Amino acid sequence: MRLSSMADYAVVTMSAAARHCGGTRVSAAQLAEETGLPAPTVQKLVSLLSAAGLLRSVRGAGGGLQLARPAAAISLADIVEAVEGPIALTACIEAGRHDCGLEKSCSLRPHWPLVNEALRGALAQVPLTRFSETPVGAHA
Repeated sequence: MRLSSMADYAVVTMSAAARHCGGTRVSAAQLAEETGLPAPTVQKLVSLLSAAGLLRSVRGAGGGLQLARPAAAISLADIVEAVEGPIALTACIEAGRHDCGLEKSCSLRPHWPLVNEALRGALAQVPLTRFSETPVGAHA
């Protein structure tokens, strides 16, 4: 399994926003500059992350973006789901999806929700604070 580029970029964007936590608010343009991501990509991510309740936009003088809740209360699962939707390794368990030729005889389908929940649980255990820290041995 591999995260999509947008999910990866969402983690990068949220990590940059978390580094401003408790300080001044930051603009989408500043996040793009800090991360090296294209501004239109960051704008799209800010929209998705705001809609998911992970970022909050404050208008007016001194306005900008800030985390909607503390970084420790935002998980990797929250960020991935904001961009990708529910975490699932297979599409066959989604309601209304009937595009698998094995669907009628598949003995694995009832087990995928357990696997998906285990994966989501693992990602939910990783708080955003882990991504906004400087890794041990890295130079700032």
